[in-house]
Amino acid sequence: MKITSMTTFVVPPRWLFLKIETDEGVVGWGEPVLEGRAASVAAAVEELSDYLIGQDPRRIEDHWTVMYRSGFYRGGGIHMSALAGIDQALWDIKGKALGVPVHELLGGRLRDSIKVYSWIGGDRPAETAAAAKDAVDRGFTAVKMNGPEELQYVDTRDKVEKVVANVQAVREAVGPDVGIGVDFHGRVHRPMARVLLDALAPYHLMFVEEPVLSEHVDGIADILRASATPIALGERLFSRWDFKNVITSGVVDIIQPDLSHAGGITEVRKITAMAEAYDIALAPHCPLGPIALAACLQVDAVSYNAVIQEQSLGIHYNTTNDLLDYVADPSVFAYSGGAVAIPDGPGLGIEVNEPYVRERAAEGHRWRNPVWRHADGSFAEW
Repeated sequence: MKITSMTTFVVPPRWLFLKIETDEGVVGWGEPVLEGRAASVAAAVEELSDYLIGQDPRRIEDHWTVMYRSGFYRGGGIHMSALAGIDQALWDIKGKALGVPVHELLGGRLRDSIKVYSWIGGDRPAETAAAAKDAVDRGFTAVKMNGPEELQYVDTRDKVEKVVANVQAVREAVGPDVGIGVDFHGRVHRPMARVLLDALAPYHLMFVEEPVLSEHVDGIADILRASATPIALGERLFSRWDFKNVITSGVVDIIQPDLSHAGGITEVRKITAMAEAYDIALAPHCPLGPIALAACLQVDAVSYNAVIQEQSLGIHYNTTNDLLDYVADPSVFAYSGGAVAIPDGPGLGIEVNEPYVRERAAEGHRWRNPVWRHADGSFAEW
């Protein structure tokens, strides 16, 4: 079997899909995207195609090694996201060629489904209590919300009280047994992270995500290790080498590698095994499309330490298209009891609606991350 073509599709709301074709008619799909940099990742995919066209797609480990190491410069969001989507598509091809789901090739699933959570409240948390209650009414048993808005290194108490009030309202709306994740989104610097972690402790959160940017966790390591609330991070880490120090430092309880950013199924499988050796849980980051989610579920299926899966159905970014629009059979992601079943179809387990992908790719997108500023005009982390 040989790879004959690689085609990318920029599709709304902010995604990039990849189709890899072979001379035997087996087709694989991946989702190589970095939010706000879809065109850059598409260019990186095109560059990597110079190596891949004509290759046997089933030699996944070798291709991953060559694509990562042969360029001399390696790592980072663009390179690893391109590699990730290609890797997903290669696994999709191999599973389809053998007539089995990817998780069967990874040793067979050890769970039939995995818990999922629903995003509530948007970038600037609003009406979070009502949204949380609605999510619970729809069967979700866990929700995630952004915590603060713009926050200076040292900020005023009213900013803290606003975060606390939002979380308290959600807790009161859903009761004690629903999981609540609060995402600091890297908006918080060390001094205020300490204040917020302490202020939110009474609400028994499922986790606090990115309490500080990953590059700053060493400066707040003692606080994070002592936190009674589980600490989650990892969406902006791109390889096992990025995760290595975070995992061994003891500052993180839940890792969140993104299957479309951190080298795909091949690499995240290794990151997950590293974390398991330190008794750290896995909750893959995935505010993206259906191909990325399908890839996540294949890894969740074979990872003992997988605890919950992010998914983008109804997320505030999905303004023109949503998670299920691009799959031929939306029931593959049917949620029940706050969980989603592991897909059992060949490859990634989904069938992409290619005519609709091509239709929406004609419109495309130029989604960009918001640029926030503090009241004094200085840049604020979004």
